[in-house]
Amino acid sequence: MKKQLTGLVVMVTFLLTMVMGSKALASDEVRFVYVPWTCVTVKTEVAEHILDALGYNASSMMLSVPIAYQALATEEADIFLGNWMPTMSGIAGPHFESGKVVQLDPIMENAKYTLAVPSYVYEGGLRHFEDIARFADKLDYKIYGIEEGNDGNEVIEMMINENMFGLGDFDLIPSSETGMLSQVRSYARNEQWIVFLGWSPHWMNKVIDMEYLKGSDETTFGENDGTATVYINTRAGFVQEQPNVGKFLDNYLVPIEMVNEAMTMLHEDNTMEHLDAGLAWLRNNPEVYRGWMEGVTTADGEPALPLVEKAISE
Repeated sequence: MKKQLTGLVVMVTFLLTMVMGSKALASDEVRFVYVPWTCVTVKTEVAEHILDALGYNASSMMLSVPIAYQALATEEADIFLGNWMPTMSGIAGPHFESGKVVQLDPIMENAKYTLAVPSYVYEGGLRHFEDIARFADKLDYKIYGIEEGNDGNEVIEMMINENMFGLGDFDLIPSSETGMLSQVRSYARNEQWIVFLGWSPHWMNKVIDMEYLKGSDETTFGENDGTATVYINTRAGFVQEQPNVGKFLDNYLVPIEMVNEAMTMLHEDNTMEHLDAGLAWLRNNPEVYRGWMEGVTTADGEPALPLVEKAISE
């Protein structure tokens, strides 16, 4: 009997969870998903802070890239601000094609995402994807990436699995963003050779003397040697349900300088929070957030800018 009651409780709890999960969202609820990259975290926390100031109930969940898209597709989340293209095409593309996830305007342009090396490695002759295999012994047959499931890791794994550029004998070494960069800096102190996943904006570009490799094309990290555009994604129907938030998202173009400087602040002061770094930059560049507020109101239809000015200045 005890087992039967336990099973009944579990079943009821499951059904209640399903019902609660499927109920209509509150009209002021906005749910972000983000991945554990400093740049995406800064943009997400700033957006969440602004929407809270406008009277919305904004929240966020940190997930891996594939799970973030699953959350959007199943309507468990509303907004993702980290759609790096073209490298996320393999993960995001099926969700776009199904119509369950929508790609909106860019949030950041002229970014970079591809393989990189310390400058002494570049000067030593490793300047192109085709050069990596020539220096396999120096590199210990390793390429360093970030967290499991990341789109950049998937590109590297594809290059290895398909023996592109002669990389078939190499191994991908996954890690966290912090772990990978700690490894790079440790190698750089002794001028050991290393190839790693690099991107801009990021503080790595200021504290590591590094170069991006040439050779990327549409089958790897994209044309123009890994030049990337970062887009805003939403679950299908969200903008129609929340047109005022949709207007904010239309305006939410984040300058690379903002992210670079915020990330540098965070690197130099490990007690600083991501939101504080983003707000510090905005206080010195008010024209940026004023542009974000054009045509936007509070959740109650009142002027947005006064409340945002207060939220950013505090």
